[in-house]
Amino acid sequence: MRVLISVLLCLAVSACSTLSDRASASLNGPGLEGTRWGLVVMTMEGKELIAIRPDERFLPASNTKLFTVAAAFHRLGDLTRPDPSSGTSLRLVPRGDGEPPDLVLVGGGDAMLLDAADCQRDCLSTLADAVVASKITRINDIIGDDRLFPDQPWGLGWSWEDLITRSGAAVSALTVNSNEVALIVKPGSLVGAPAELSWSDGDVLGGQYFYTLQNDVVTVESGEDIEDELFAERLQDTSTVRLYGRVAIGAAPRGLPVAVSSPAGAAAWRLQHLLQQRGVAVQGTLVTSHRPVNDNDYPDVRKEAAVLPVANEGIEIARLVPPPLIVDATFLMKQSQNLHAELLIRLLGLIEGGGSVEDGLAIVGQMLAEAGAPRNAWDFSDGSGMSIYNRVTPRMVANFLRWTSRQPWGLAYRETFPIGGMDGTLRRRFTGTPLQGRVFAKTGTLNGVTALSGFLLTASGKTLIFSAYANDRPSDAPSAIAALDGALVDIAAAN
Repeated sequence: MRVLISVLLCLAVSACSTLSDRASASLNGPGLEGTRWGLVVMTMEGKELIAIRPDERFLPASNTKLFTVAAAFHRLGDLTRPDPSSGTSLRLVPRGDGEPPDLVLVGGGDAMLLDAADCQRDCLSTLADAVVASKITRINDIIGDDRLFPDQPWGLGWSWEDLITRSGAAVSALTVNSNEVALIVKPGSLVGAPAELSWSDGDVLGGQYFYTLQNDVVTVESGEDIEDELFAERLQDTSTVRLYGRVAIGAAPRGLPVAVSSPAGAAAWRLQHLLQQRGVAVQGTLVTSHRPVNDNDYPDVRKEAAVLPVANEGIEIARLVPPPLIVDATFLMKQSQNLHAELLIRLLGLIEGGGSVEDGLAIVGQMLAEAGAPRNAWDFSDGSGMSIYNRVTPRMVANFLRWTSRQPWGLAYRETFPIGGMDGTLRRRFTGTPLQGRVFAKTGTLNGVTALSGFLLTASGKTLIFSAYANDRPSDAPSAIAALDGALVDIAAAN
């Protein structure tokens, strides 16, 4: 009997070693020398089939969102029910002495608030209509109040060059249009001429603009590969955005999302425009009201010498009810939307704290402890994965995904994942392979980093859990996506 057991163990170890060797050979293809790979593949019962550097720490990029969204399912209850408390509120604050009142636009942490002509739900225009319905014809100041969360617009370990892009949009409890505006780039009429720059119609309000533009984009001959030759940067300590790169003559106008640096101010600005369109006179100024990071108690926030009203003063004349949180959780996972993940980690921070990033990460840490994740197997500094300080091990992530599958919310959680060849950030991957429509996983991308973790269905119909990371990819190396996807296709075929 002992001999038989030894033989079986030997065969099992040999099979695992063979699978790991084959996967390692597939991942370490030509051109990717120097890339550090980590991969764990296991059955739903927890049996490891492949283990390549399973306990080394890797930068997870947007795989971080796996934990933020799981914590929301784990701690926030039924995500399919609308939560009015997280809706944007509009409050009227009298001034006295015959002066018109102030309006305070109070953010509730809603990531889905929109200001667009075709908006159907969760619309800033609904609040402007409520002002008109209240027979208010004049107001003084419009105050954008985002004090629900401490003033932490960007995360620790975020890269400066990302802060002007959609990926690094500033975080605020008062968020409209995902805190971004659209810059339209049109080639000049002659080769060598500057490109023509303009803001989208919805982002030009009353002839005003969010930023001053510095145009260094050159029109070039058509036929050149210029797909990645258009860049934006915000000049330090200024309100100027520099756009540079090349655009082909005759090319169609192209939109470039640009992040706003003051979301609460932008929201107040948009509300002012909507009110003026409706004949409401705005006599005062636009003001923003923030909460210091080290104060969780809603202190008085001063505007020059005057004390602004705290968020619960005045009369609430309207409140929006955002879509159920499951809608946003699915959107942020499918599209890997960083700002929405950062708002979610702050909402988690309100459960036992003041809504800071650290408070939200404490909730994630409690969940990981409950899941049995070793403390040395993870570190997080944000909720989205933009931070270069985040770390996970492939074994921890795979075991965590297995734990989620045994939770009452496990299936609903998995349904938020992108599907290979079908939707989200995986819509163009695994197409035409046996894994099209059969891999459910969260992507992750930063400079030198490729990540993918989730579930896949094998050729025999089994469900496997996997967690894969490519870190330290040399700057002149090709993308690691093809090697990673090819290895997963082979693994699915072999099982």
